[in-house]
Amino acid sequence: MGVLNNISDLFGQNEKFDTGVILSGGGARGFAHAGILKALNEYDIYPDVIAGVSAGAIVGALYADGHSPDQIFDIFSQEDTFFKYVKLKVPGNGLFKTVGLKENLSKSLKAKTFEELQIPLFVVATNINTAEVTYFNTGEILDRVLASAAIPVLFEPIEIEGNLYVDGGVLDNFPVFPLEERCKRLIGISLNPINTQDDFDSLLKIAERTFHLSTSSNISNKIERCEMVFEPEELKEYGLLDTSKGKEMFELGYHSALELLNSLQGR
Repeated sequence: MGVLNNISDLFGQNEKFDTGVILSGGGARGFAHAGILKALNEYDIYPDVIAGVSAGAIVGALYADGHSPDQIFDIFSQEDTFFKYVKLKVPGNGLFKTVGLKENLSKSLKAKTFEELQIPLFVVATNINTAEVTYFNTGEILDRVLASAAIPVLFEPIEIEGNLYVDGGVLDNFPVFPLEERCKRLIGISLNPINTQDDFDSLLKIAERTFHLSTSSNISNKIERCEMVFEPEELKEYGLLDTSKGKEMFELGYHSALELLNSLQGR
């Protein structure tokens, strides 16, 4: 599916969903997505449709495929460093190939197409040929999810049907558009708080920081459209590539979400 100019292109004219969940990008902070989803499920809140970008696309695909939040954590906690997810690739159009990530997803996903998923899913990618955002919800899953998470410069672009795609967060790091007209309520998870940083002693750190700043600038007005938003402020202490601290981020997401849900319930 290419660029969508009208929400009616997404679903049947009369199709409505109760709860839509939006999962932002955030790199390794995506572990927190799983923790927050776990807390939501414990409150009997389950998404009827999901829109995810980058790390949110990865977690969203696995959740829509029937994996529980704990199972999603287990799938990725087996790889405790960033470099186990990737393979160095120079020279070329990206520093790394997402070999480990691709193998892990391919092994874990039962569904091979969007149509086979248990929950409808949209993943967002940036078409660098046409400079447009694309919302995928049909066809083969794996390459579209990898495209959604292909951080420019760090990861090589993914070719789909003759076009090159990179991380959807470049143009839409909080994909409310596919869901806002078709859901009774929207729940957003944003993993992009920014702290002060002084150590820029490598190209990797500069590329990570630059991407983080650019993707964080385009979400504030979109968040306002959600009935409930989870934004764990403590995540600012974790880098986008800090996969070694996945357990901490999972627990942080879980407990921060429970705290908010408890407060909303007056507990």
